[in-house]
Amino acid sequence: MPTVRINIINKSGNPLPEYATAGSSGMDIRANLERQITLLPMQRSLIPTGIYMEIPNGFEAQIRPRSGLALKQGITCLNTPGTIDADYRGEIKIILINLSAENQVIENGDRIAQMVIQEVTKAILIEKNQISTTERNEGGFGHTGKN
Repeated sequence: MPTVRINIINKSGNPLPEYATAGSSGMDIRANLERQITLLPMQRSLIPTGIYMEIPNGFEAQIRPRSGLALKQGITCLNTPGTIDADYRGEIKIILINLSAENQVIENGDRIAQMVIQEVTKAILIEKNQISTTERNEGGFGHTGKN
């Protein structure tokens, strides 16, 4: 499995983001809170992590929801996957929303999201007057049927 070294500053007092199992593709990332936050139904909040990273050029960090948090508490991430670019040096913050019908409490140290490190491919756009056709062409948004 390929690896990449990433410099990180942890101002949170919580553990560094970490893989929960050997086969995990995402590292759990934790809330860094002075006091708990209560998310009302349909309320969103920007949650600090206390984590700062120096992502190498050619890579990005993607922030994704944690499936257990979504299923059990109805909490998910907005702007998913969120992209952290290689040249960003600010604190990583996570946009959470409560999609449940009940208030949900976020505590300091709670695992609130997962972070996946991905290699980035840069595209070179070539402007043309016409592009090739395919069997699908402009069909989209369910054009192949329900099943």
